[in-house]
Amino acid sequence: MSILPVVAIVGRPNVGKSTLFNRLAGKKLALVDDLPGVTRDRREGEGRLFDLDFRIVDTAGFEEADPDTLPGRMRAQTEAALGEADVVLFLIDARAGVTPLDKTIAQWLRVQPRPVILVANKVEGRATSEAGLSESYELGLDEPVAFSAEHGEGMVELYDALRPYIDAFVEARQIEAAEDAEGEDSADGPLKLAIIGRPNAGKSTLINQLLGQERLITGPEAGITRDSISIDWEWQGRAVRLIDTAGLRRKAKVTEKLEKLSAADTRRAVDFAEVVVLLLDATLGLEAQDLRIADMALTEGRAFIIALNKWDVAHDQSRLFQGVQAALEEGLAQIKGVPLLTVSGKTGKGLDTLMKVAFEAREKWSRRVGTSTLNRWFEKAIDKNPPPAPGGRRIKLRYITQAKTRPPTFIVFGNRLDELPESYRRYLVNALRTGLDFDGVPIRLNLRSRTNPFDR
Repeated sequence: MSILPVVAIVGRPNVGKSTLFNRLAGKKLALVDDLPGVTRDRREGEGRLFDLDFRIVDTAGFEEADPDTLPGRMRAQTEAALGEADVVLFLIDARAGVTPLDKTIAQWLRVQPRPVILVANKVEGRATSEAGLSESYELGLDEPVAFSAEHGEGMVELYDALRPYIDAFVEARQIEAAEDAEGEDSADGPLKLAIIGRPNAGKSTLINQLLGQERLITGPEAGITRDSISIDWEWQGRAVRLIDTAGLRRKAKVTEKLEKLSAADTRRAVDFAEVVVLLLDATLGLEAQDLRIADMALTEGRAFIIALNKWDVAHDQSRLFQGVQAALEEGLAQIKGVPLLTVSGKTGKGLDTLMKVAFEAREKWSRRVGTSTLNRWFEKAIDKNPPPAPGGRRIKLRYITQAKTRPPTFIVFGNRLDELPESYRRYLVNALRTGLDFDGVPIRLNLRSRTNPFDR
């Protein structure tokens, strides 16, 4: 787990919190748009300001709302982020000046047991922001840091304001951090597990059930999650990094800019993950879009699991399971043996099995087979089904080696391999899966022929 201090960014909607988050993270992790309320769940990342390192947390815009509404649930996430923070950056819009909501947030922050740094954002035009800077003293939170998250102005001033708190944290945790580092198993890092699927499949609900808390905003509204949210967690003493993602619809249906950004963010999350769980809504069954999403994850070479969610409310379960299984065998012909599990994000059914299978999938995905073992298998596979002889000329397969893992990648050496039919390549891949226990894992097989110096 991280021993870095946690810096949370809070403020009302559309004051530039996500822009500041991206500035401190050094990359565009959070979605940014002129539309208020883009951020909904709190998002975490590694932040750096000159020589200061910390965990940075982006939060939703703070609004007065009923707890049962979506804005109310977003506010609860902001309050939870504050509870975990070591320092709070309270952002206001210097061009707009101090609003009644800013005063409400300031009053709330003043009674919290956390140091608060007031940051007056959007000061790139000093003439238009000077009045807002003067008004900010009314909030009773010391001198504001004049800042422009968009243009990076005021970085030195923000550094000077943050440094005393970061130094105090580092000094207090130095001994504890050393002890934690000794206890970590560096050979086995956290399982990076991404949950993907169509909108409203129950991804956030399932992660909340795993965590045992309402960490992510959920509700009947489709498309609540927009950013890919990464959360560090432990399952039976083993480190896990859970990644919640935005629901993926068919490209033809995606017209809004935000949804396009969310879809791209989900694809980046798949690139980052080791194991990907495709969550299906058992009440809707398998659709063509699910197969497209599965193909995306497999193309990226991730270890792959399919889980039927909402199993507690599914009808005719046996027939449904068999139907989905048959459709997957036909629709995902490029990979055999993908685990198909039944779970319920609402009740927690099957989640321990899901985690167990996820760790097993990563182990297969990361496994390396010795060259001697691999070639003994290779000889048997060729004897059982020799390669064809197009035009009466034999294709010679000499030996095989594993070039890399994650995903398992193999290279076959031989002669005239450019004439080897695709069907025989598929035979070798399927034989690898069954013969060397790579079921459900994407396998890449490359062919390499010896160069003939007399070809010219």
